[in-house]
Formats: sequence, structure tokens, C-alpha cells
Amino acid sequence: MELMMKIVFLLGLPMKVPSLPPVVKIGAIFTEDQRNSSSELAFKFAIDEINKDKTLLPHTVLAYDIQYVSMNDSFHANKKVCHQVQFGVHSIFGPSDPLLGTHIHSICDALDIPHLEIRLDSENDVREFSINLHPAQNLLSSAFEDVMIFLNWTRIAVVYEDDYGLMKLRELVRPSRNIQLDIHLRQANPESYWSVLMDIKKKEIHNIVVDTRASNMHHFLKGILQLQMNDYKYHYLFTSFDMETFDLEDFKYNFVNMTAFRIVDIEDLSVKEVLRNMVKFQSSKGTRTLNFSYIQAEAALMYDSVLVFAVGLQMLEQSHFLKFSNVSCDNAHPWDGGLSLINYINAVEWKGLSGPIEFKEGRRIRFKLDLLKLKQHALVKVGEWHPGSGVNITDHDAFFDPGVMNATLVVTTILETPYVMMHSGKNFTGNNRFYGFCIDILERVSQEVGFDYLLDLVPDRKYGAHDQQTGSWNGMVRQLIQHKADLAVGSMTINYARESVIDFTKPFMNLGISILFKVSRSEQAKLFSFMNPLATDIWLYVLSAYVLVSVVMFIVAKLSPPEWANINNSDVKKDRNMENQFSLSNSFWFTVGTLMQQGSDLNPKAASTRIVGGVWWFFTLIIISSYTANLAAFLTVERMITPIENAEDLAGQTEIPYGTLESGSTMTFFRDSMIETYKKMWRFMENRQPTVFMPTYEDGIRRVLEGNYAFLMESTMLDFVVQRDCNLTQIGGLLDSKGYGIATPKGSPWKDKISLVILELQEKGEMQMLYNKWWRNSGETCQRNEKKKGSKANSLGVDNIGGVFVVLLGGLCLAVFVCILEFWYSSTKYKKEFSRAPRQSVCSEMGSELCFALKCRGSRQRPALRRQCSKCLPDVTYVPTEFKNLSHRSQSRAN
Repeated sequence: MELMMKIVFLLGLPMKVPSLPPVVKIGAIFTEDQRNSSSELAFKFAIDEINKDKTLLPHTVLAYDIQYVSMNDSFHANKKVCHQVQFGVHSIFGPSDPLLGTHIHSICDALDIPHLEIRLDSENDVREFSINLHPAQNLLSSAFEDVMIFLNWTRIAVVYEDDYGLMKLRELVRPSRNIQLDIHLRQANPESYWSVLMDIKKKEIHNIVVDTRASNMHHFLKGILQLQMNDYKYHYLFTSFDMETFDLEDFKYNFVNMTAFRIVDIEDLSVKEVLRNMVKFQSSKGTRTLNFSYIQAEAALMYDSVLVFAVGLQMLEQSHFLKFSNVSCDNAHPWDGGLSLINYINAVEWKGLSGPIEFKEGRRIRFKLDLLKLKQHALVKVGEWHPGSGVNITDHDAFFDPGVMNATLVVTTILETPYVMMHSGKNFTGNNRFYGFCIDILERVSQEVGFDYLLDLVPDRKYGAHDQQTGSWNGMVRQLIQHKADLAVGSMTINYARESVIDFTKPFMNLGISILFKVSRSEQAKLFSFMNPLATDIWLYVLSAYVLVSVVMFIVAKLSPPEWANINNSDVKKDRNMENQFSLSNSFWFTVGTLMQQGSDLNPKAASTRIVGGVWWFFTLIIISSYTANLAAFLTVERMITPIENAEDLAGQTEIPYGTLESGSTMTFFRDSMIETYKKMWRFMENRQPTVFMPTYEDGIRRVLEGNYAFLMESTMLDFVVQRDCNLTQIGGLLDSKGYGIATPKGSPWKDKISLVILELQEKGEMQMLYNKWWRNSGETCQRNEKKKGSKANSLGVDNIGGVFVVLLGGLCLAVFVCILEFWYSSTKYKKEFSRAPRQSVCSEMGSELCFALKCRGSRQRPALRRQCSKCLPDVTYVPTEFKNLSHRSQSRAN
């Protein structure tokens, strides 16, 4: 040696003094059940690989000391750790038991000895001299939570085996802002697995988180098979990273959903290479704990922990000198080099069997989890999870593979014409009992997606509404929440409240809320309806104008000289007898003649009277034209008595009660609406007694037909009813816009595929064909008395213009009555002037005149006087009227 030093000195070559001792001792603590386990093998294999690798620690050899302790035997564990400290170890690995790990770490922390762990630490406090390669619990909880959000889980059961398991899952069961879970916690062991699973099955919980020991997993899986909880309804999420080591052969072909994370990507080429070398290494040791296909997560983490320690030593070697560990449990003096070593280990960034490795304050903050899903042939990777970026699902179809599934779904429904109806009779059984629009859609969807179904009616005959007092749901929504049904088919409206607890497919029909009301009776035509075009006050004004113009015409004509003329058309100077044609009666006759647009023989001569006449003619032109135009509308348009026209009219009155379907989306719409009109309507409906909420649509329609009730219902159902009953009609337009969809439980794998089929049916027009089949069937629709297509107006009947005939008959009767009065007046006057005339009653004279009038001789002449019968008075000479006129003219000429 001295010779070598001299040679080096003489040659002037620098000599590097190693900063690491030639032998670095490390200790490992394993439990008795880990003796000769894969974890121990991985520990030994890692040390062997490091010692063989001359590039990592070329001048240093790792020597190990392994101690075995019993579970929960902290006393002997402390004694053996102190023995290893006395041996001079630079670091201690293990154990995986959380209780023993806490005691061992307290010794390492007191003596400043690095403690490398591979266990899940439920404590969030920073451990100064601890390096834990297991992912932190809060990050794992985030990973499980992201998966549950993706699967839309709302109700789960957590089955854990150890008390420590509950502490491990406490982040998961704690209330979160991202997901609201109804969690049922059950502790179980191999003796109680069956009873716990039975209780979960009775509660109809289908999403189960399983945290059990890998060694007892076969007991748990056996309980699943015994209780037949191995179909597609159930979904098991395992917290273990070793799902690939489970025997799942009995579960592959029942489409049971089993999901878990793995931390070792066995498809990675570097991992496969390490596994091959490890298998060769165990063959040389004469053990059989590994195979080429997989490695347990604990063993992989143990292997990585040794590599991380070696890399930390390499980093320390470049700048520091590692002192010997000469500490003891007998005194509290810490190791001087421990702090430097732990800092370098904490700074390691490496890629091991468990993926990328990075630490922060001794906690692993960088890793990758592969999401595994059991399929028919094997476990497959369907996604990844990284801290900070969440879950990334790469194979959505892995959770639902309709191409190979032959499932039978339970479908709940509700009877509602024409959506779902039921045949009556013993010849119909099973699904054949039901028919209707939604049944046709379900049949097409099942054929396209590939499933069978069993139809059953919802027990309480309700769609589903949330009771704010009890906080529970009823109807078909409750059936889906409790997983008593896989699908809900019917006229089920998609709304926010339901969507928060169940899932809906794409809507297969769009609709809104409208008002169903009984057809109002036609207004009974009145006898004098022809007077309706003008208001009563206008008629009075016209009458007043008629009287006023007639009087003004009379007065103006009397005062106007041009209106006075000589009686015999002679010179005014010679004949002072002047005559005015506008007497009071003639003035009224002139005015009424022009009002009726018939004219008269009276013609104004003076400018003043012509002005009066012209103004009156203009007035009558406007009045008669307006009357004629409005009369056409009044007599040809059928008027209806409709007390309400829209929702505002309905809300503004209290005489007509109105309501909705009980526990339906329409009721929820009014209950939750922020529009003042609808809030007012909800207060009315809520407080109305007796109740205005109907249990079924049929009851609501029946009450509308009884009269004095308006039913708020969905427009599609309203359209169907109105098409078939002419006594019903729709009032106003739509109050909102929404759609019908097929409902599924939260996270159902059927939702997306059914949505795609519905969209395809709509694009092909098959949905419209089904609608026409059930809504527009001419054989069932009523024939309304509507106007023909080319007609512009209805025919007028007696009810419309009968009053005109009444006026005519009344005028004729009045004329006859006036004629009688004129005859009576003339007869009485004649008797007074001719006192010597033979006495004859007025009735007898009238009879004689009537007999003469009825002879109809066709002569235009009549006697001047005819007071008595010719047989009774032969002396009387009858002078023809023409002769009398000639005699009068001759006498005038003689004068």
C-alpha cells in the first residue's frame, strides 16, 4: 500500500478519496407473515442489483439485516430496531403494518436515521425523517372520488376489514363539494362477509367500495357468488392495487363491474425486464413467489425504496462525506449524517416499477395510477389518473359493452294514454299486456341496443316528485334511485330536480305546459242581433240626429223664401196663396228617406235647405257604410263565450278552479317558478280546498268535462285528448318548453347508447311516424264543425237576421193600425160635416170598403164617396173620380 501511494505521488496523479464507506448497512423489518414473501424477495433482489451495478455505487456495497416481528408486537419490534441501530445501519426499511411502522419511526426520528416506508399513512402530518413511497391518502381519495364522479355514484356501501381501513377511507367518506354520497359503512371479516353482503343486497345498494386484505379477498368474492351479486347491476371498486392477482374467472362472463387502480404498469418494457430478472433471482434462491405476469404493489414499492435510497447515496457522494452510524437506543444522541442523507433522498426524482417518483417533505407527490376494468376476456386498462389532472378515461365502452351483453332490464312505467296502455283480458301476459307510443319506442331501442326487458307498473302510480318535508322521492324516480328498476319509460319530463338524482337520455319528444278547458258554448244569436254593429248609444245618437235634422229642415225651409211657391203656379202678384213643401211631416219623411238611401219627391230649393240636406247625406253615407261593413263581421263570424284566454286570465280570477297532475313535473314547475304569475297560481292551487291536484290525467280530463275547471297539463297529452273529444279545447299557448326522456339510475351504462338510438330514430323520421300513428289516427279523431277550406264565411240563418223580418212585420202591423185610425178619423169627421147623411157604424163602413178592395177588378178608378151599400141606397149617384176632376177644371176655367 505504501508503495502504491509513493508511485501515485511520484507520478503526480490526483487520487480521489471516496466519500462513502465501502459498506453501507441497511436494516429491514418484516412481519412474520411476510417471511419469504414477494416483498422480502424484492428487497433482496434490489440490493443484489445495486451491488452488481458498478455505475450507481461503484465503491460501495450494500449490506442488509432483516428482522421478523409478529403483528402488533411493538415491544419486540422496538428491540430489534435497536439491535439494527447498534449494528450500524444507515437506514431502516419497513414494516408495512401501520402500528409497528409508527413505533419504528419514532426511534428513527429520535436518532435521525432515515426511515423508508411503503405503507399507506393515514396521518397528514409531516414526518421529518420519513420517506414514504406509497401515494398519500388524500391523493388516493381524490382518485377514488374522481372515478365515482365519472360513474355518477350517489349511494354506496363501504366494506372495510381493519380499523385502520376506516381511517384510510376517512377522506372518502367525508362530505365533499364535488360529490354528494349516501354512504353506508360496514366492517367485515371472512366470517361476516356473507351477512354484510346480504344486508347490502337487501338495502338495494349496487355500488360497493371494498377495502379488505388481499389474503382474504377470495372469501369476499365467494360471498358475492353465493348471494348472486355478480351481475351487471353491481359495481365493485377495490382499494387494493393488486386486483390482477385476484381470481376473477367466475366473474368475467356475468358482466359484473369490477374496477380498481394499479400502481405497476406491467405492460411497460422496463417493468417486464425487471420481472424477468427477479424471477431468475428467486430461482437461484429456491423460492416461488413471483411469476412473469405480475408483481404485487408492496413488492414493487419495496424494490423502488431500495433504489431511491441508492440514488440518494449517489447524490450525497458527490458533495458530502457519509459518516459511520455510531448511535444507540441507549442514549438520545442523534446521528450527524442522517439529516444530509434524508435531504438527498427527498430530492430524488426517479422512475421505478411504480412509475415516476418525486417527493415533497417525505410524501410522494408524483405517480401514475392505471384504472383497470374487468371485461369478458380479462382485466383491461381503461384510463389513468395523475395528481392534479384527475382521471382520464380512454375507453368509455369498457363500462358498457352492448355488443356482448344479453341483459334483461327491469323497466318501470305508468299507464298514460297514448304513451303506455294496457290490454284487458287473460290472453295477454308479460310485456304483451302493454302497448302505446312509448312501448313502440322501447321495442325499437331494445332491438338496437341489444337487451331484453321486463315491464312493470310503478306501485304508487306517480311519475316522481321530491317531498321537501321528508326529503324523499316517490314514483318512478324512487324506483330508479333505489335501483328497483333499470329504466323508466313513459311521459316523464326532464327537469332539474330529477336530473340531480337520476339520469335522462336525449329527449324523444318536445313539449310544454298548456291549459285544457271545456269548449265554450256558442253565443246564442239574438233576434235583433243585426243591431249589434252599432252600440246602443250610437243608435240613440242617430235617432237624436234624425229628429234634430228633421226639425232644422222644417224651420229653415219655413224661413227660406225660395222654398215658398204659388199653389197654382201663377204669378205671385196676382195669387197670394203660397205653399211650402217642407211641412213637419214632409221634413221627417225627407230625412228618413235619405237615411234609408231611398230618396223622396221632395227636393230642397234654397241654399240653406240644400246645405242641411247635403250634410245629412254625408252623415248617412258614413253611418250606413260603417254599419254595413261591421254587420258582415257580426253576422258571419261565430262568437264564443270564453271566460279565459290565457294563463294571466286564469291567475286573475278565482271563480274557475285550476290544477295540475299530482307529483308531476307540471306541479314542480309551478312550485319552483320565480315568475310572479305562476307563483300566484301555485299559491291558489296549493291552498284550494277541495284539492285541485289530480292523481291521473284521466281524472283531470273528467273534471274538465264536468265544467268550471281548467287542467294544466303537458301539450302532447293535451293535443291527443283534444283530437279525440270535441268538447275539449286548448286555451292559450305554451307556458314553458321541455322534453320527455327515458330515465335511468345515476351512472347507468345504458344512457348513452339509448340516447344515440333515439337521435337516430329522430333523424330517420321514425319518431314522427310513431307520433302520427298514435296522435293523428283519423279513425279516432272527432269531426269538428269547422269551416270548409274554401269558405270565407258561415251561412246566415234565421237566428242571425230574423230580427229584420220582425221589423218588417211590425211595420206592416203598424201601417194597418194607422190606416184604421185614419179611416176612423175620416169617418167621424164626415158624419159631423154631413149631419143628414144616413147613420152607419164605422165597422160597417170599414167592412164595405174592405169588400170593395177585395174585388180586385183591376180598375184604377173608384167612387168618390162610398159610405153605404149600393143596394141599400139606389138614389145615390156615384161620380167617377176622373169626371169629378174634369168638372173641377172646367169650373176653374170659367171663373
